[in-house]
Amino acid sequence: MTKLKFYRNFWKLNRPEINTDYYDLNKDGQLVVNEGNYQYNLYELTKKFGTPLEIAFPFVIEKRLRELMLLFNRWLKNYHYKGKFIYHYPMKVNQNKEFVLPIISEGGNLEVTSANELWLVKRLWEQGQFNTKIRVICNGPKTNQYLSLISELRDKGLQITPIIESLDEITSIGGFRGELGIRLDPDVKIRAHWDKRVTRFGLSAAEIFSLGRVRNLKLLHYHTSTQIEYQEDMIKPLKKAMEVYVKLRKTNSSLDMIDIGGGFPVPHEKIPLFSAESVIKRVIRTIQKACDRAEVPHPDILCEWGSYLVAPAQTTIYSIISEKTIAHATAKKWYIIDGSFMNDLKDTWAIHQKWHVVPVNYASSLKMTRTWLAGLSCDSDDKYANGGKYILLPRSEELENGERLRIAVLDTGAYQDALASHHCLLSSPTKIIIQNGVITVARKRETPEEVGREFGW
Repeated sequence: MTKLKFYRNFWKLNRPEINTDYYDLNKDGQLVVNEGNYQYNLYELTKKFGTPLEIAFPFVIEKRLRELMLLFNRWLKNYHYKGKFIYHYPMKVNQNKEFVLPIISEGGNLEVTSANELWLVKRLWEQGQFNTKIRVICNGPKTNQYLSLISELRDKGLQITPIIESLDEITSIGGFRGELGIRLDPDVKIRAHWDKRVTRFGLSAAEIFSLGRVRNLKLLHYHTSTQIEYQEDMIKPLKKAMEVYVKLRKTNSSLDMIDIGGGFPVPHEKIPLFSAESVIKRVIRTIQKACDRAEVPHPDILCEWGSYLVAPAQTTIYSIISEKTIAHATAKKWYIIDGSFMNDLKDTWAIHQKWHVVPVNYASSLKMTRTWLAGLSCDSDDKYANGGKYILLPRSEELENGERLRIAVLDTGAYQDALASHHCLLSSPTKIIIQNGVITVARKRETPEEVGREFGW
């Protein structure tokens, strides 16, 4: 095994099953990203744009969506399934333009959860940037502003479907002249990041059946969690939903869509999970068998796997600016980054997310040390300790000529931007977009004056 191949395997690069198929090392031990035969040197990008630095890869989103559609359509055909597959991107996962537009360009539809997200849809619709066949699903609590926008866009010709999520929305949405959906709470115990014993979203099966016929009911929707840990837990709520679907279809002949929501996990912990193809096959067969037994037509299948598409399409890079010895712990050194986990990667603190961390330079260093990472804020929670274990990184004394170690945190494209904050008035990272060999600055690092203005100074 060559030295380069050894370190590629050591850092788990070039591994499609853990979303690192785009990453590699060059002969100098520097992290690179491949777009076809084009190669971006992330170390050189940090020298040009500085750190902290967020790098977005829209081409990753496009490729993953094409592959997802291909898998669903292949198995729909293989199983002689009569309905079709429709992808809806949940905008709450990442509302940045460089993430949303590639999905639309590849044939994806949208799911929104607020009036403000729908306002972005309105803006694109009025600018003529949507194909007229695009469909928008509206989840979340329906404020008067939200309902007004839904009606306005429906009257302008957009295919828009509000989802009834509570009994009080029957009154507010019931008079809507377009197609409607209804959200089911499957009430199924699963193992996932956000597993909750009680949820406030959706209606029970009994509540849905008590409504009788719902005018223009088009869609049955459910969503259980995110980062679902076991394949069987992707299927259990679907089985419950299909029990409701086939019974509901008897009194609502317009019902012809089932939305399986999101939840497909991202392998943040560098451990291969179940494959998308294995889940897709089971989803199709589960729906098909339930419908064939009940002698109802096969519905169109919708899914909202948001993190699955966009998490791998961004990496966040920091420089190590100082270190501190740890006396009694599994780690030996604190490495202090020039950014903040609490601000830039909120899930580190909020849900104790684990990340795949890789050196941007010196990845082929012969000497490593056990580290914990700490952010620039004064908060003791501003850290990443890999769940109390450690992060193995090159020793600082191995770096040449006082060079700073840069580290890349992978799979940061889902949720982190929208959750970002300014704790201790720290600035957000610079953000660049790379695609087709072109590098575009989407956001410059804020000055103290710009951050201060956000707080009224």
